[in-house]
Formats: sequence, C-alpha cells, structure tokens
Amino acid sequence: MIVITGALGFIGSVVVESLNHFGKENLILVDDFSKTFKNRNLEGKSFSMKIEREIFPEWLSKNGNQVDLVIHIGARTDTTEFDVSIFDTLNLNYTKSLWDSCSKHHIPLIYASSAATYGDGVLGYSDNHDIVNQLVPLNPYGESKNNFDKWAIAQLQQPPFWYGLKFFNVYGPNEFHKARMASVVFHAFNQITATNGMKLFRSHRPDFNDGEQLRDFVYVKDVAKVILWLAENKPQPGLYNLGTGLARTFLDLAKAVFNALNVPENITFIDTPLDIRDKYQYFTQADMAKLRLAGYTNPFTSLEDGVADYVTNYLLQNKYL
Repeated sequence: MIVITGALGFIGSVVVESLNHFGKENLILVDDFSKTFKNRNLEGKSFSMKIEREIFPEWLSKNGNQVDLVIHIGARTDTTEFDVSIFDTLNLNYTKSLWDSCSKHHIPLIYASSAATYGDGVLGYSDNHDIVNQLVPLNPYGESKNNFDKWAIAQLQQPPFWYGLKFFNVYGPNEFHKARMASVVFHAFNQITATNGMKLFRSHRPDFNDGEQLRDFVYVKDVAKVILWLAENKPQPGLYNLGTGLARTFLDLAKAVFNALNVPENITFIDTPLDIRDKYQYFTQADMAKLRLAGYTNPFTSLEDGVADYVTNYLLQNKYL
C-alpha cells in the first residue's frame, strides 16, 4: 500500500498516474477533497481509498503497519503568503507528524522540499547537508521547507529510507488549478494565445540582459520518474536536488512556447514589480551530482521537448494527464 499526499494537486496527481502506469493501484490518496475544482486531476486514475488531509496523521499513526511507502507531496506552496503560522501548521508540523509515524512503523518516506530553501543562491545550489543550517530563504514558504529539512537531518529516529526532494521550477500537465502559482510555461501559453505576444520581466542588474534571467525548469514527468526510482532503488537517504542541472533563460522558454504554438515570436519587456524586485532570483541551477552518483542515469527532458509535449498534447487540448 502506497500513500500519496497532495494527490489532487499538480505533482501528486502525476505521481498517481505514474504509479498506475506501472500497475500500482493499491494507493491511498490524501488531500483536502473539498477542493472539487481539482477533481479532474484524478479522472481515470485507480486507487483504493481517499483520506482527508486533516485526519490522515491519526490514520497513519494507527494503520502504519499496512503502509509500504509514503510520498508526501502535499504542502502550502504560495510564495506570496506571509502568515508564518499557516506554513508552521501545514508544512512543518504536519510533516513532522508523518515523519514520526514513518519512523515508528519503518515506512520509507519521500517528501517535497524546495529549491526555495536556497534563497538568493549566494551559497550555491548544492544539496550538501553541511550548508542547510546556513541557508536563508527569501520567504516564509522557503523557510518552512528549510526548517523541516534542518529538523529531519537532526533526528536520531528516522524512517528506514527518506528523501527530501528540492524541486526546482516544475512545469507540465495538471496545473490548471494553480492560477498565479502555475508555471511560467502555463502563463506564457495563456498570454500568447490571448494576445499573440509575451511580456517578460526586464533585467534590473547590469550583468544580465533582459529576459536572460536563468532558471532550472524541470518537466513534471521527469519529477515523477525520479520519485519512483528512489522508491524502487533506495539509495543513501537524505536531501536531493530535483532539477535538470541546466539553467535556461526565460527567453528560451518563451521562444519554445511560440514554436510549439507555431506563432511568430513577439516578446516585449516590462519592469519587475517593485514589491518583488529585491527578492527576485536571477539564477537557479540544481547541482545534480548527488542523484547521479546515487545511480540515477535517465536523461532529463530538454526545455524545448518538454514545452512541445505540454503545449501540444495537454494545453491545446485542455487535457489532463
């Protein structure tokens, strides 16, 4: 029996689909199922049971002996939310309770950390445990993820295998519900189809040209592959980056969307809003050495191929994975 939290969401629902693809159907799905606008993310998927997010920690505490794996993707991910108590409840303390049950019942645990833990990147983007206590995230969301990472590393009682995955800029199918928190690819598609043009943030640093700010964009299908590989192969426990290891510019991304839509490029620039300008990241790139050394050899989908698949097979068809 495999548990997936955040199963109604973007990454969680793709993980459910990937497990189904490999014949895994004895799945326990955990989420806030009152959010019915996400229901299409689970259409056509096979599972055994749904459990509401609020009661799941108690259920796991009592029924952990039946569970083979917990994949904890559920979290509050809004980077513009500044109420720390929300993150303490949903991201920090909730995950601690799952960790404790997994440790008690000897259940492997895979949980979602975030590249937001790296803050402005002054310490680089290495998933080395030695720098975790020195990281300074730029918002309460990133702080909540880093606070749990710090707590997890310090625990003497641990699940038999555990992996905290530092997701970089994930994009792909099943993010229709995410609104402003959806990927740049999703927003580019909507903007280009509505206006035949794309506005990108102007650079406010002399060392970067307009539109050449860099991010590590990773396709959600690759994220699911890594999660299933970790569950199957069980390498050394710990924190792992999950990006591609290759930063690309926002210009590259916009051009890939125009190309997928077969629309002439029409890119203009606007000032980065003042309220986020001082916290805007100009470069992120996952150091993927640890995952590669652990034995993961699959290639990551190129930005052009990932955008083409996402736009052509999902966004244009209003289709879910």
